[in-house]
Amino acid sequence: MRVPPPAARPSLMRALILCAVLAALACTAPAFADSGTPWPVVGLLALLCLGCELVKLCPLPGSRSRVPEGIGSFFPVVLAAVFLLPPAAAALVALPGGFAQAVLQRPARVRRVWHAAQQATAAWAAGWTFALLGGPAALGASPFAGSFGAAFGGSGPPGAAGRLADFPYAMLPAAAAAAAFCLVLAALDAGILAAAEGRPARTAWRGLVTGSLAPHCVHGLAGLMMAVMWRSPYGLPAAILVLLPMYISCWVFAQYHRERAAHQATIRALVQAVDLKDRYTRGHSERVGQASAMIARELGMSEDRLEVVRIAGILHDVGKLGVPTRLLRKDGPLTPEERRVIELHPEYGHEMVRGIGFLGEARSAILHHHERVDGTGYPYGLAGEQIPVLARVVAVADAFDAMTSTRSYSRARPVPVALAELERCAGAHFDPAMVHALVGAIGRDGWHPVVTADDDVQVIPAGAGAGAASSSAVGRAPAAVAAAAPVVAAPAAAVPDPGGPGLSGLPAQGARLGVRTVDPRAGQDPDGGGGA
Repeated sequence: MRVPPPAARPSLMRALILCAVLAALACTAPAFADSGTPWPVVGLLALLCLGCELVKLCPLPGSRSRVPEGIGSFFPVVLAAVFLLPPAAAALVALPGGFAQAVLQRPARVRRVWHAAQQATAAWAAGWTFALLGGPAALGASPFAGSFGAAFGGSGPPGAAGRLADFPYAMLPAAAAAAAFCLVLAALDAGILAAAEGRPARTAWRGLVTGSLAPHCVHGLAGLMMAVMWRSPYGLPAAILVLLPMYISCWVFAQYHRERAAHQATIRALVQAVDLKDRYTRGHSERVGQASAMIARELGMSEDRLEVVRIAGILHDVGKLGVPTRLLRKDGPLTPEERRVIELHPEYGHEMVRGIGFLGEARSAILHHHERVDGTGYPYGLAGEQIPVLARVVAVADAFDAMTSTRSYSRARPVPVALAELERCAGAHFDPAMVHALVGAIGRDGWHPVVTADDDVQVIPAGAGAGAASSSAVGRAPAAVAAAAPVVAAPAAAVPDPGGPGLSGLPAQGARLGVRTVDPRAGQDPDGGGGA
């Protein structure tokens, strides 16, 4: 049994549901008292509305899966009823589909009643909005009286048969009706959320309206086309055909969102695994992703590529899952041998994500984000333009967060000092274009990390870029996180696989490189050093 949140007010919830049910009864009652209610049309539209909801419970052709739950409610039929029928009759059409709407939480029956009541009330409000703005006349009929016989192929009022809809004026009352439908649904949902979760009604209302107004307007357009085709000489078959492409579009859109949610869940699981293993850098991945996106946006990259850059920044250290935990959590200095083991993490990370197709270009950034422009980086010692663009972006973002975060072996530096250090190392270790992009983005927008694991990460307002750091401040800073490191020879002997049995199939590729860089600060964790 689901336990309500502490702020829930059950009595208010019950009162809201009761009021919604009474409002729905009041909205639909006039249809039974009106002898002119076109029951055949009401029944047919109600069956169409019900069928659009029930089809989501049926397996898709050729598979055992079902229509994605994210497809939501299908409202074009309800809005077509708003445009074709009196308000009370349109409210009746909404009842079966609302009651059949998918419910994921208990109590299911109460939730179904709530959905049916709120949709009937919203349809009634939309119907009156459409009528008051002259919508029925714009569709080529007098308001309500005798128009439904013509819509069903019979005789209509004098002068109504064969009249064409008045476009584009007909779109104005239709858009207003769709907006009224959306606003009533949002108002009722905001009230129930405020009662169930203790959320402020104003916040809930604003979020619901902004997220649903555009989809409801699209559904309203489809409903208007259905109503126009129904009243045309082609009649009912043409009106039903309007639903097919709309429903397929909704299904594809829901499929896309379900796939995107699966991608995000995969990324989140990998990041959580890294954070649990390396507690000293918890939150580091998200911050690097945020800084990488800022650089990409400043460089003018497209939105699609910007998202790839953000993912690359988030997953850049996923290879640490293959590094022994004792090395990641070691408080003292690292020996050269231990550092060489840690330097395997870019290659392990690349092997781990190589089979995840949606990562695309992000995989190269995971492999090469520790390369340096002067060729002294690892794992392959690439230089300059040989390093992939995304890897150069992530390298700067990684070094920036390493300098502005408190680690077990170093304190966080002020953001201006970190930016000045990046500028000093630009051209040697970092791509100058990427450094300048980060400095410009932070100077304009400030640095406001979304996820932080410690209280020492600096939050700096806009306008305080690297120029804010005086030469004396830089002089007082610790040794450069990205300072040139002495090069020492390392034996090319094979390094044991640090990942254990779970990663035993991965080659100890780091052993191929006979030259390694060692941090002058007693060989600390590579992430403590500029892009290392």
